[in-house]
Amino acid sequence: MFKNIRNQFPLLSRLINGKPFIYMDNAATTQKPLRVLHAIETYYKELNSNVHRGVHTLSQIATDAYEDARKKVQLFIGAKHAHEIIFTKGTTEAINLVANGVGKSFFKQGDELILSCMEHHSNIVPWQLAAQPYGVTIKVIPVNSRGELEMEVYENLFTEKTKIVALTHASNILGTINPIKKMIDIAHSHRVPVLIDGAQGIKSSIVDVQELDCDFYCFSGHKIYAPMGIGVLYGKEKYLEQLPPYQGGGEMIEQVSFQKTTFNKLPFKFEAGTPNVEGAIGLSAAIDFMLSFGMEKLIEHENNLLNYAHIKLQEIENLTVIGTAKEKTAVISFLLKNQHPADVGTLIDMMGIAVRTGHHCAQPLIDFLHIPGTVRASFAVYNNMDEIDKLLAVLQKVNVMLNKK
Repeated sequence: MFKNIRNQFPLLSRLINGKPFIYMDNAATTQKPLRVLHAIETYYKELNSNVHRGVHTLSQIATDAYEDARKKVQLFIGAKHAHEIIFTKGTTEAINLVANGVGKSFFKQGDELILSCMEHHSNIVPWQLAAQPYGVTIKVIPVNSRGELEMEVYENLFTEKTKIVALTHASNILGTINPIKKMIDIAHSHRVPVLIDGAQGIKSSIVDVQELDCDFYCFSGHKIYAPMGIGVLYGKEKYLEQLPPYQGGGEMIEQVSFQKTTFNKLPFKFEAGTPNVEGAIGLSAAIDFMLSFGMEKLIEHENNLLNYAHIKLQEIENLTVIGTAKEKTAVISFLLKNQHPADVGTLIDMMGIAVRTGHHCAQPLIDFLHIPGTVRASFAVYNNMDEIDKLLAVLQKVNVMLNKK
């Protein structure tokens, strides 16, 4: 099914340092298929117009395309209503929107919120900013030696002062897929809402927000073959109605005077200004691309690559895999003994393979693990086992080069 899939991704045909390009940085961003590129090009060639309120033909057609994209997302994640889908710039803005609104609407002195040790900075810093004015305490769920959250500790963190839980669906370093359904149920038993950072989980799981019963779910389009600059916040209607607008301006208003402004209905209340129409249309095309294979097949393909990579990397002397949870997304982080990740990654790049190195915007987790960072390979639909074999051969060379006496 995926034999000739690389042909649908023009960028993968280029050479890097004179070598055929192998791209294994998909946890950072995925490459874009022709289907998405054509959708964007068609919008600008045939539909380009601002959306909503326009009475002319192009504006109405563009508006239909934009709102059809919202409905596509609704169906993709199983939301109850299309107006529960808010388009954002990405996961980061979606979390900031919720944190800002929760802070203004619900936090008071002495309250508490719960995060996990494996959160991306985008699911830490917004909550710090929201918590600081009210003296809200942030409690943290630790991880065990396998890179799994300590569930017993989590259950004991709740008090009557807990206002919200914000959790990553899957760790961008460890690859751990968290038991978010169980964690949501535990939070709800304490009448505490839950936000899920789905930046890594959206591609590695079949997400049904009604089945999960999460209160908010956030993800970025560029992690699932869509353009950069488009993301999604799903929120239950009851919470979105309670939160104040995140930004002011056009489209999010109903009536404006110098004395008072009334706000537009959902979802427009949270979409101030000219929206990223091309991004929404590109996201819609990316969803169609994935569904053309079937999410089950995509996930199975990535899991097969991950399992193969885990087995093959064990053949390399001095290599340690960071994160060995039972349930993982297609991310594998590792270290070569006594070698800095940046040095390893630079040499891998010289041989035509793109991986990512560093703390991956999750410094608290890196500090908790007492490591300088990791080298991270992450897989997508266009990767294959031959590429993993080439990564293995490159790592063998790098291991020898860096450990010469």
